[in-house]
Parts: sequence; C-alpha cells; structure tokens
Amino acid sequence: MYALRIAKIIPQPNNNITFQLEPLDGKYPRYKAGQFITLSFMFGDREVRRSYSFNSSPDYDEPLSITVKRVENGEISRLLHHTIAEGDIVQAMEPQGLFTYEPEKYKVRTLFLFAAGIGITPLYSILKTALLTEKESKVVLVYSNRSADQTPFREELEGWAMQFPDRLTIIWIYSNSKYLMKARLNRDYILSIVKDHLVGKKEDALFYTCGPVIYMDLCRFTLLGMGFDTDQIKRETFLLPENEEDDDDESEKAIDTTSYQIRLHFQGKSYDLEVPYNKSILDVGLEHKIKLPYSCKSGMCSTCIAQCSKGKVRMDYNEVLTDREMENGRILLCTGHPVVEGTEIEVL
Repeated sequence: MYALRIAKIIPQPNNNITFQLEPLDGKYPRYKAGQFITLSFMFGDREVRRSYSFNSSPDYDEPLSITVKRVENGEISRLLHHTIAEGDIVQAMEPQGLFTYEPEKYKVRTLFLFAAGIGITPLYSILKTALLTEKESKVVLVYSNRSADQTPFREELEGWAMQFPDRLTIIWIYSNSKYLMKARLNRDYILSIVKDHLVGKKEDALFYTCGPVIYMDLCRFTLLGMGFDTDQIKRETFLLPENEEDDDDESEKAIDTTSYQIRLHFQGKSYDLEVPYNKSILDVGLEHKIKLPYSCKSGMCSTCIAQCSKGKVRMDYNEVLTDREMENGRILLCTGHPVVEGTEIEVL
C-alpha cells in the first residue's frame, strides 16, 4: 500500500475533478501509460476500493494525477468530490491494468485513440507517452463530448496539438453540433478518419478505445470489418454495462448448483476452499480472510487476474481477458466459478 497526499485538486468540466497525488515517503509508484491505481477507503471494518486511471504519463515530468467523475449516489465519488481536501491522505495499491501502451523508440505507426467523455483519462496518458517516446509515430485522438465547454482537458490537449502539429491530430466530436453527420461517432465517420490519417503499415497501427460499451463496440466492429486484427484493438471499461444482452445467454440453461473444492495458491501459501455455485472465488477467499487483490468485483479490471493450472473456471463477465489469454488458462477471481472438482488456481 502507498500513502498518498492530495497535493492539489483541479476542477474539470462536466462534474469531473483531477487529483494530483504525492507519496508521503517520496517514493512514487511505477506505472505504465494507460494503467490505473486502486484507492482503499475504510468505513469501520468495511473496506471499499475504487480504481481510477492515471491521466498523467510516466514519461512526462508532471504530478501523479487521476481524474474522478461525480456519480449520482456513488459512495466514493461523493466522498472525493465533497469531503476530501488538499492535504488529506489516501491509501492506494500498486498501479495495475492491461490497457497499456508499450512505446518503441524507432517505430513508425499511427496510434488511434477513441475517447468518449471521461474515457479520455487513460488515453491522455497514452497520448503523452506516445508523443514523447516515439518520435516518428503519429497520434490521432477522436474525442466525443456534449459540447466544447464540457470537455475535460480541452485546453491542455490543444497545447499538445500546438507543440506537435505534424504528429498529433485531434478530432473533436460534439453531440450538440448542428452538423448531425459529425455530431456523434458512427461507422462511416470511423472509416473516413482511419482512411485519412493512417500512416505506416496497416498491420502496425494500434487502436485504443475508452467510453461506453456501445461506443467501444462500434469502434471494434468497424475496425475488424476494415481488416484490422483483434490484437491491434484495445478497450478499457469504466462502468458495468446495464440492460445489455449477452450474446452467449446462459439464462435458458440449467444452473450448476454444485459446490466445488479448489486449491488456491497465493503468496507462497496454498488454501483448500469450497466454492458454492452462488459465490465467486474471490468472495470465498475474502470470507476466509485471504488478502486477495481486487478492485472492481465485476470483471472490468485486471486486479484479480489469476492462472487456472488444473480444472476449469467459468466467468460470469469479462471485459479484460482476450480469447487467447482465456484459452491459456487466465481467469478473473471476481467473476470466476470453478466447474470441475479439484481445480487449482495461482493468483498472479
């Protein structure tokens, strides 16, 4: 755990606030562009964790920063927006996340960033790292908001565009625009943007998306239809999608009500646990006072990633792992349920 002081609070448009953080011991956590940090809050004996993406970049000399949107009835967002003050101390876990950008100094490629609203936070971090470390690559930011005055980081982004006029292109999309064809991102708009701005080899291009699920699906399916590989497209989900139909709907299938014995390996120790059908592996581990890593509890971050070395695990929801990773045994503890007796799991 890190003890971080709130060094500065900066209001942002559209009910967002940026928090600049500094470690009490002077040792800054190491992180990659696109990752998040998990804050821990104690309410008596009850711990609540929330993860927030860095909008700062590890490759730019700037304060460690996260940006938080106020959520109606959000327990922690209300606390951060209305109670936390400059000088207060918060507890944080090691930075994590697979939504990362690995710069290659001499690479020539186009990096497309599709952001909607506060989805800009991890993409802003990636944008800065790409511009500062890949001198020949081009960055195209496609940024959707309601209006110009409700756009977080607008002035800062304009400053970066002025600093890198030949390498950074920003396409501002405002839903209040009178030009309806470009008021919202759509398939034809994506086709046009990629065609007009792609430089270098098609297979070297990278696409990062962060926003509502339907927005990211639009980007993904359009790009796949253009012939880009699934490994070239990354997504980061902030909120659990509601009222979203599952393509592989299990509701009509019989529910497995069996409890299974598993062996869980964590930090050099092994635990034999019985996992009932209605509880996740994470739930049972926490009930046994095992201090497992977790954050979202809904399959949207990679904090609780683990490796199934024996047996099989079913996940209720997954927004993190690729098909290839799941084929190789990667699982998420927070939505994972064993379906074979004697399943063995190594927490990573």
